[in-house]
Amino acid sequence: MEASEREFILDLMASHNVMTLATVRPDGWPQATTVAYANDGLILYFACDPDGQKVANVGLNDKVSATIDRDYPDWNRIRGLSLGGTAHVVTDPDERRRAQELLRRKFPQWVEMPEPEDPALIAFVRVVPRVISILDYTKGFGHTRLVTVAGG
Repeated sequence: MEASEREFILDLMASHNVMTLATVRPDGWPQATTVAYANDGLILYFACDPDGQKVANVGLNDKVSATIDRDYPDWNRIRGLSLGGTAHVVTDPDERRRAQELLRRKFPQWVEMPEPEDPALIAFVRVVPRVISILDYTKGFGHTRLVTVAGG
């Protein structure tokens, strides 16, 4: 991946707040849901219900896809990301704290939410991209570039 591509990806991740995450359900059907995320470099984190369908899906099949974009009235201005990677529920206490801190920094409203008495009531999920498709229609309608993330 070129430095300019990495910069483009990180800028987009920093300037957007939600991603659509696609997981695979136990019956084999894909399931797409919207989650708020924060990133540490190219690694993405989100919080969710530990008993929810996303966590169950990831536990059965760690392969995921995601998109990061927004609605652009002028299609010639569309910029976004589409990625394929793996997802895992974070179990390491230090990484859980790191994920929570990243989310708190990106979303100040997090501090207004009541903290659960039991930290296990929140699952933090790490998404590690393997391939990222860069969408940049400012370079021409439909312009994409597929990049591989070295070492995941």
